[in-house]
Amino acid sequence: MKKLILTMAIFLAVVACKTNPFTGKSTLNFYPNSQVFPMAFAEYDQFLGANKVVTGTAEAKMITNVGQRIASAAERWLDANGHPGYLKDYQWEYNLVNDKTVNAWCMPGGKIVFYTGILPITQTETGVAVVMGHEVAHALADHGAQRMSASTLQQVGAVAGNVAIKDEKLLNAFNSSYGVVSTVAGMLPFSRGHETEADRIGLQIMAIAGYNPEEAAQLWRRMKANSGGQAPPEFLSTHPSNDTRINNLTAWAPAAKQEAAKFGVTSFK
Repeated sequence: MKKLILTMAIFLAVVACKTNPFTGKSTLNFYPNSQVFPMAFAEYDQFLGANKVVTGTAEAKMITNVGQRIASAAERWLDANGHPGYLKDYQWEYNLVNDKTVNAWCMPGGKIVFYTGILPITQTETGVAVVMGHEVAHALADHGAQRMSASTLQQVGAVAGNVAIKDEKLLNAFNSSYGVVSTVAGMLPFSRGHETEADRIGLQIMAIAGYNPEEAAQLWRRMKANSGGQAPPEFLSTHPSNDTRINNLTAWAPAAKQEAAKFGVTSFK
């Protein structure tokens, strides 16, 4: 049994190699799009059916228009950098949902939701583009499938520990600590890394789409003010702190403009 678990873990780690075209780095991902996307699309449709989708308004149209511009910019970048057809299985969709929650999210394959509660923070079309770029970047980088892969490895580790440890006291100690340790030391940093990656990719593609990347740091200043300073310590959070994001986005904005210039974009909304 021990050998079987070890073999499974090694196999998963080996087959998990998929390259992120925006970073050039190998990623932890052993769930193919053909498996993940249909599940995500079905869950998205179910969510829309259970919630109040806003249609026909200027705000709803803006969400769709910005999403299409960002996705088109991403495709331009991918085609120009040797990744034609990368988005062939994606089915982009952008919906505004009537909900006071200050949030937006994206499912694998390009299914995006904005809550109306975030619009007072975004304030402008460019503010929407900051959030949209971030959400589109999650889809482009397969972050959903990577989270599934990491969760699977976390579960394999728990099973391996229970098989390998024969001493009852040690086993009890392992089971009482494994979840917390693997989450704080593994899953949370993994998630924060995704958020940082999505911030950087999103900044780049929003600039290529013609939106001013300098607005990103401004948006996160508004997000910080809206939170009233209430946030867990960064090491206990799935997301980087507001200050970390503001500093990163400020530092990355010039490079995003330089990347946009390669596509002839030198003026921004």
